[in-house]
Amino acid sequence: MKQTKGKGQPEALATFAATARNDGKKPASIGLGATKATKPIATSSKKKADAATRVLQEGVTGKNRKADAAIDALPDRAAKAGKR
Repeated sequence: MKQTKGKGQPEALATFAATARNDGKKPASIGLGATKATKPIATSSKKKADAATRVLQEGVTGKNRKADAAIDALPDRAAKAGKR
């Protein structure tokens, strides 16, 4: 795989969103390296793991594990951009 010096990878959901806004075609401006618009949002790994665990537990047990609250506590690119 081609490496990009110091840029990191673009966030997958940001890439998907840009593709959806571009009639299903990945914009040429989005390459292998992250841009300001596609760089990952800094997030606690523990918070992400907690939210994922709660979602999976709700799916398996059918019991309320407050997954929605855990998800809402994570940074949201759309909300951050004022598009939500």
